[in-house]
Amino acid sequence: MTHSDNYAPESLSSVLGAIARTLQAEPDVETTLGAIVKAAVDHVDGAEYAGISLVEDGRIRAVAPTSEVVPMIDEIQHRTGQGPCLDAIARHDVFRTGNRLDERRWPAFAPDAAETGIRSMLSYRLFILHDTLGALNLYSTQVDAFSDRTEKDGKEFATHAAIALAGAQTEAQLHAAIESRDVIGMAKGILMQRHDLDPVQAFRLLVESSQASNLKLHDVAAWLVGHRREL
Repeated sequence: MTHSDNYAPESLSSVLGAIARTLQAEPDVETTLGAIVKAAVDHVDGAEYAGISLVEDGRIRAVAPTSEVVPMIDEIQHRTGQGPCLDAIARHDVFRTGNRLDERRWPAFAPDAAETGIRSMLSYRLFILHDTLGALNLYSTQVDAFSDRTEKDGKEFATHAAIALAGAQTEAQLHAAIESRDVIGMAKGILMQRHDLDPVQAFRLLVESSQASNLKLHDVAAWLVGHRREL
């Protein structure tokens, strides 16, 4: 979306504040990711497409693309092991390219990426304190689509996006922990009733089954709950 470079800082601030409140109201991680990329395309000057690269267990996973061209760019970066998104995550900085055909920083990535029709790209590290969540990537088919002003404004947007994403991830982890605890509690109840065990004995039996089957405790408990009528 294209805006004037002359809009007032207070206008940007109010827009970012409204976006932040909207993002933090989203119910889960996937919806938050979708809201982030949509807001980026709607409000960051020059952005035609957007996507997010999440860091999970030391690996990078591309999510929430707004166009089919975004996964194509991500695949090229992962295949060549280079590109602005990977550098934004690894080097903790913002990376911008204005014309892939003239790009020298990523010699293996740039030629293949240019064939997709994307010319400009802007990648921001998404982080909270020292924890890197991933990167927000913006794309354009235009040469030099992103200005210095856009880069600065987009950095503010990425800050709000990272806070919203971290909040959604924390909420999801909390729900998962509660769900896991409830499932384990149900499994213990089944064992206590079927085999006349006390809570400690039932839990010990679940742990022993987990170790013997090389499955997580939650997975053993979930299987037991799901198959309780067959036991």
